[in-house]
Amino acid sequence: MEHVESHALNRTVTRYVTGVTPLAVLSVLLIAAFIMMNAAAQNSALFGRMYSVLLLVNILGVVLLIALILLNLFHFAEQYRARVVGTRLTLRLLVMFVVLAVVPVSVVFYFSIQALNRGIDNWFDVRIERALDDALLLGRTALDAQRQDLVKNAQEIAVELETLPVRQKSGALRSELSMLNALREQYNITELTLFTQDRQILASSSEANLEAGTLVPERPSDAVMVQVRQGLTYANLDAISKSGLRLRVVVPVQARNVSAPLRVLQVLQALPPRYAKLGESVQSAFAEYEKLVYLRGPLKFGFTLTLSLIALLTLLIAVWAAIFFARRLATPIRELAEATHAVAQGDYQKQIPVTSHDEIGILVESFNDMTRRIHRAQLQSKRSQQEAEIQRAYLETVLGHLSSGVLTFNQRLLLRTHNPAAGQILGTDLRAGERKPLGWLSEKYPELQPLIEAVEQAATAGQDEWQVQIQLSINNHRRTLMLRGTSLPSWREKRGGYVVVFDDITTLIQAQRDAAWGEVARRMAHEIKNPLTPIQLSAERIRHKYLRQVPEEERDALERATRTIIEQVDSLKSMVNDFSEYARSAQMHSRPVDVNDLIRDVIELYKNTRSTAKGVVPLHGASKAGKGKASRAITTRLDLDTDLPRIVADPGRLRQVLHNLLLNARDALAATPKPVIHIGTRMVGQDNHRFVEMTVQDNGPGFPEALLAHLYEPYVTHKEKGTGLGLAIVKRIVEEHGGTIRAYNLKEGGACVIIRLPVNAATGSAESAAVSKSARGEKKA
Repeated sequence: MEHVESHALNRTVTRYVTGVTPLAVLSVLLIAAFIMMNAAAQNSALFGRMYSVLLLVNILGVVLLIALILLNLFHFAEQYRARVVGTRLTLRLLVMFVVLAVVPVSVVFYFSIQALNRGIDNWFDVRIERALDDALLLGRTALDAQRQDLVKNAQEIAVELETLPVRQKSGALRSELSMLNALREQYNITELTLFTQDRQILASSSEANLEAGTLVPERPSDAVMVQVRQGLTYANLDAISKSGLRLRVVVPVQARNVSAPLRVLQVLQALPPRYAKLGESVQSAFAEYEKLVYLRGPLKFGFTLTLSLIALLTLLIAVWAAIFFARRLATPIRELAEATHAVAQGDYQKQIPVTSHDEIGILVESFNDMTRRIHRAQLQSKRSQQEAEIQRAYLETVLGHLSSGVLTFNQRLLLRTHNPAAGQILGTDLRAGERKPLGWLSEKYPELQPLIEAVEQAATAGQDEWQVQIQLSINNHRRTLMLRGTSLPSWREKRGGYVVVFDDITTLIQAQRDAAWGEVARRMAHEIKNPLTPIQLSAERIRHKYLRQVPEEERDALERATRTIIEQVDSLKSMVNDFSEYARSAQMHSRPVDVNDLIRDVIELYKNTRSTAKGVVPLHGASKAGKGKASRAITTRLDLDTDLPRIVADPGRLRQVLHNLLLNARDALAATPKPVIHIGTRMVGQDNHRFVEMTVQDNGPGFPEALLAHLYEPYVTHKEKGTGLGLAIVKRIVEEHGGTIRAYNLKEGGACVIIRLPVNAATGSAESAAVSKSARGEKKA
């Protein structure tokens, strides 16, 4: 749980760090910081206070932006190494966007640096500096000329004022004031003021007020007065408030009397406002220029650094934008590739979110519509497949439980399908013949040649429906099959193949024959038995009445004739009895029977007085090699299963079966030098059923091959005097007990008959009932 939470936290942090929000916020902050830094670079006051701080902030921001971009690139490199779908396209888009951004910015940065350096250098050109010096010198020269003129006028006025009498007290006389006004107007001067050497005003005249005493003139400073007392002239340019300039000239006024005190004349001449503005402009421009000269190196470094950082920021933002837009453009394609892979893996419910309505959005919508249709088609296909599987299972169940064999062939007569009954009837494993032609089946199973020929003939003739009866020899048994063939429907102008249904009608035909022979036997027994008794009685009467009446020489002939008639009548009666036995209906008296004990009882009847160990007893019979030859002892070997269960059967009928088989074996061993009969029993299972199997085999010549297919038919025999009813009666008794019989020749010589009788589940209850009945009988006795 902690590992899952840690993984989710790492994914959240990675998504936040590599996302668009932190980069966008940082980019906006850096742009704002650069704007402030640019403003600080253009303002000398802000330059000294904020430029360094803003420079440090911007450098740290750029480093952080580089770190975020490198983190994005590292995350992208991990995805590329992991071969994440869409990373190759993202890489191509990223390289293309970065190249498109870096090349123009680099070119603009290079030419901007060159233009900036040349521009700053042009600011400090020698000609501009000389022009500023010349302009300043020109202004100063013009002001000096006016100042010299004003000094000259002031000296002339001072000479004229020497005639005025010297006074020690302040306060202007009318004569002095009139003279100052006149001189002021004469020389066009703004203000004239006469002071004592102690800076006391003697008289003053000004354009502002012509009447003396209305305005207090400005006194010169102590420094100026010291200079004037020394007999020097003071002349300088003063500023008037904030918008004007004036010339101040202070000269000594000597008295004609040597002992008279020194007087001081101050002349103030206001300059026009235009002079003040021009002077102020020149002065400020020169001061600014001097400051720029001082800051020339730092300015170039500052602007270059600012421009470099801005260019770097532009490149970094361009790289980040390239990463973002490359991912944004590649994301739908990556999602399409992943969705396509998912569809290829069978996930037809995959849907991609539509994030735009452009061509890619239309493509995504088309993909989603395609997957929805495929999903619907898949569901329909699954339903159809399920229905087909249900129909197939239904058909397989029907075919699997059919007693008839079913074979299907395609248009090229290749075996496609078959049911279990087909293999059971044909006695072959047809699974190996699937998708194989009829020629292969003919080579693999030669006994199926009649069936294969019938199918090929019907296909060659193009018959839609056909029916034929064939005979096959399977496991030394001749079987009669009824074949019915039908052409399957055509598809796309191609024949659909064939289906062949066949039934084993051997038992049916045998039953029909048995019924016919039974009827024949019944009629023959009835028609022949009736006259036999009168014939025998007549022959005995003739013998008894006429044997002594005929002459001596004819008595032997009469004796032989009557005896022959009586013997033949007895023989006919025996044959009629056999016919009656074969024709009469079965009357079963079933009870639990131990087959091993039954076999021992029957063998005991054929046993002489001598016996041998290990179950080997000599059996004497009438086997003769020919007329007049002695009989041979037949050795009987018993191989009986000691764990054999009892069966419910009629013991008398089973004894008759054993008698007939032993008699047939004895007759067959007549010409065998060392005749042996082997009788064995065992327990077998088949299809969840249990059977008691009894085997009787000899080492004689075996059954004639021509008679193997007709062994159980009446009157089928190779004996001179046999009726051919022995095996027919045996087969009938076995079938009455629900068993089966099979006869064949052994490869090493001899004949073998195998009888299987079912072990009924009710054997135990029947045996208990029989024991109870026997106990009641003994008690009653």
